Amino acid sequence: TTPIQPVLCGDDARALAMAASLERAGYWVAAIRPPTVPEGRARLRVTLSALHPAPDVDGLVDAVAPARAATA
Repeated sequence: TTPIQPVLCGDDARALAMAASLERAGYWVAAIRPPTVPEGRARLRVTLSALHPAPDVDGLVDAVAPARAATA
């Protein structure tokens, strides 16, 4: 129902590392950290639009799991 989808990461370092991993994979996703969100609730901010083709969205979804695993 909204073009903005959060991917919860927890700590700041993990959010930054996941954002960097996704950027290396070709996706720009902002890491949102305190004071914008509460401490311990860092997240990635995925912003979708109708201009994003379905294969690009699918590719981003597929890239999130390896980014998360690489920072575990």
